[in-house]
Amino acid sequence: MSLSAKELAQDPEFFTEILNYTREIISTYDENQSVCSVFASQQRWLMALAGFALYCGGIDGEPPGMHANRFANYVVDHDIASHNTALSFLQDMLTLGLLRYLPVAADRRARPMEPTEEAARQLAKWLSIHLSALDHLDGGKRNALFAKQPELIGVLQPAISVGIIQSDDLRHPGETFDLFTWANSGGVIMDYLISRVGMINPATQQAIVGRVAFTDICRRFLISRTHAKRLMNRAVKMESVGWTGSSGRSQLWLSNNFIQEYRNYQAEKFAIIDAAWENTLGLRHTRTPRARQAFTSTIPSR
Repeated sequence: MSLSAKELAQDPEFFTEILNYTREIISTYDENQSVCSVFASQQRWLMALAGFALYCGGIDGEPPGMHANRFANYVVDHDIASHNTALSFLQDMLTLGLLRYLPVAADRRARPMEPTEEAARQLAKWLSIHLSALDHLDGGKRNALFAKQPELIGVLQPAISVGIIQSDDLRHPGETFDLFTWANSGGVIMDYLISRVGMINPATQQAIVGRVAFTDICRRFLISRTHAKRLMNRAVKMESVGWTGSSGRSQLWLSNNFIQEYRNYQAEKFAIIDAAWENTLGLRHTRTPRARQAFTSTIPSR
């Protein structure tokens, strides 16, 4: 039986796994800032999930595959972004080498696209990090099986994407989370702040995470000082973060409510991934559809 979000949120070991998860995510970001920064806001990450899922699983009710208008229509229909924003996102993916056109189809207005090897590698790594955390919680061997059968991603990914896109708890988990995750680079900044959490002081309901300078945030996460200060100042007004002394020059604290929002979000997301894994296990020996074969053939064995 898969783990529920409530079970995960109440598991005292889960927050430890969250901290390990955030540190791995930040490490992955540091390895390829230019690519990972593209997905460092919730809107762009949701669009990436939608694109993968259309290509692998035809989550709009049509056969697997993707072209620009199909993608944009799905994004608009699910209130992720506007039509123009969706098309702009695809252009960014083509420019970065994360997406490419397939040979021209008979209908030039619906030119098909596919993820590149680098896009597939990034998605496989993201999923592997999550499966490993779940394994640590219950002693499972999901990640070992995934390493042996990377083609599983072709059937796992559409279910995961749909679960995330359709979850109100993930789309709007709380005011502070929304503030960070919908801002450019805000998602990865939030991961970074949570990764620094050690002990939570029950008397103050705060966690001291050490010195966090605006200069360091700007340099590491490729954002302007103005943007970083605006983001953090709004969080301060919400009493979600604060400094023990002068802003940007003293130790930073995170509120317990902020940390709880983050934990609940992760619990819901991990539960969706675990449920998709359990539902997919019975399919792992079936023939993989052509679109999934094309996608999973780009994933390197590990």
